Amino acid sequence: MDRQKYQELVETFFEWQQPAISQIFTELLAAVAAESASSPASIMSQNYETARANPEIHNLPGNLKDARDVIFPYFWGTDSWNNPLHLENVRGPANNASLIGMLACLLKNPNLCTDRYSQRSNELEVKAITTLANLIFYHTNDPWGVFTIGGTISNLYGAKIGVEKVLPGTMREGLRGERIVGICSQASHYSNQTVAGWLGIGTQNLIEIPTNADLSMRMDLLDAKLDELYSAQIKVAYVCCTFGTTDGFGFDDIEATYHLLREKAAKYSVPLPQLHADAAVGWALSMLTEYNTQSNPLQMEPRLIDLVQQVQSKNKGLRFADSVTIDFHKMGRGHYPSSAFIVNRREDLKYLARTVSDTPYFSDANASRDPALFTLECSRPALGPYSVIASLNAIGLTGWQMLLARSLELADRLKARLSKLDYCKVLNADAPGASVNWWVLPKGRNADDIFQRLVNNELTREQQMRYLPEVRRLFDKRNKMMDPNLDARLGFTTSFGYCPHGIDIPAWKAVFFNPKTTEAMVDRIADSIEEL
Repeated sequence: MDRQKYQELVETFFEWQQPAISQIFTELLAAVAAESASSPASIMSQNYETARANPEIHNLPGNLKDARDVIFPYFWGTDSWNNPLHLENVRGPANNASLIGMLACLLKNPNLCTDRYSQRSNELEVKAITTLANLIFYHTNDPWGVFTIGGTISNLYGAKIGVEKVLPGTMREGLRGERIVGICSQASHYSNQTVAGWLGIGTQNLIEIPTNADLSMRMDLLDAKLDELYSAQIKVAYVCCTFGTTDGFGFDDIEATYHLLREKAAKYSVPLPQLHADAAVGWALSMLTEYNTQSNPLQMEPRLIDLVQQVQSKNKGLRFADSVTIDFHKMGRGHYPSSAFIVNRREDLKYLARTVSDTPYFSDANASRDPALFTLECSRPALGPYSVIASLNAIGLTGWQMLLARSLELADRLKARLSKLDYCKVLNADAPGASVNWWVLPKGRNADDIFQRLVNNELTREQQMRYLPEVRRLFDKRNKMMDPNLDARLGFTTSFGYCPHGIDIPAWKAVFFNPKTTEAMVDRIADSIEEL
């Protein structure tokens, strides 16, 4: 081997080439800044067949500019969602403090599986989890948890604890022919289906409870379903409540569910199911829990104070959950992936525990601190903790309260504007949050009346087939007419979560996660609808 060429290779790719790396990063930042100044990009044309037909690897070693050049077309072709006209889903721009945290993590590249592979980054995870737990559960005593690769995996952790609670030994012995069910609401995220399938419970054994019009799980139907299941000696592993549904920002009554599960467990002498809260979307509202609405230090308007008080009431329910899922990359405006699974009581992690003999690769692992002995993942990046701690401390609690209050304020403004249009119907008016779901029907129709007739089951099948597709047709019409430099990009859902008589209700959607969105942009949404 040519030792000189080998040394050149090592110096180029494994020594800190600060000037070269800094220059390339500056170029990438300039590209992002240029993109942010333009209108939101539509999805660029993608040629997967060409990508498959032209796999690429250079023959000879190059330099860091070669790395930049090969990825840049794809980097430029990926929207960063920094533009304030992006309102289509529960994603916003990542904040700059998170970027600093992420860069620091990437420079060290720790693996959170054990102390040996992460050192003080493991300590940072404990700090981040404890900080989040005290926000969510409100000064809990002994929380614990881990960062995961996404909200689905976090929900999987909660469900798995429930399976082990009601059928001990499942980790080793399997379900052994037992029928085990999980329960969620009809408005919950589809990841619950994924979890049931991947755990081996089976998607047919995931029971979805219909919701009220405010997107909360119907407690009367949950009560009846639990009696039905327990009377048939069917094991209920977990109930997953949603704290901020993905489309309409609905909240399940976690406290009422907590008391109901205890009542049924005592009545039927069965183990308590795991009460898991999927707060991937709504968790950040817990930062408003201690906002003093009387002294009102941020000088919020009376209507906004009312919304904050509604949110504070919802936040109290989180204290009753056994475990929770959060996605910091949603309302935390952090980078992917920064999801976390957190238990209210550390002792519940025993249901996931393995011994060192089960993990010979980590022969020096310590059960008191090394997550590899209970996590699904073996390789687990530290990006989440770095993003969380950097963001929370740089922006500060008051800063977060301003960001969250602003989201509530803009969503409420759009609801108020749309409510003035007879042919529009706000569907999630009673769900305080950052999302708005609504109907747009042709002018001349009374949307409130049609919606109420739908709820009362007074529409014929022919009328349903006439009215509901109109919602989508007008959405598509706006997309064709919109000025990309002026009009916000909105989302659409085929079922926003409330399904009276089993009917899926489509809806337009706007999600206010971008802190740069203005009142004028909100008002323009209503104006563009009137122009249809």
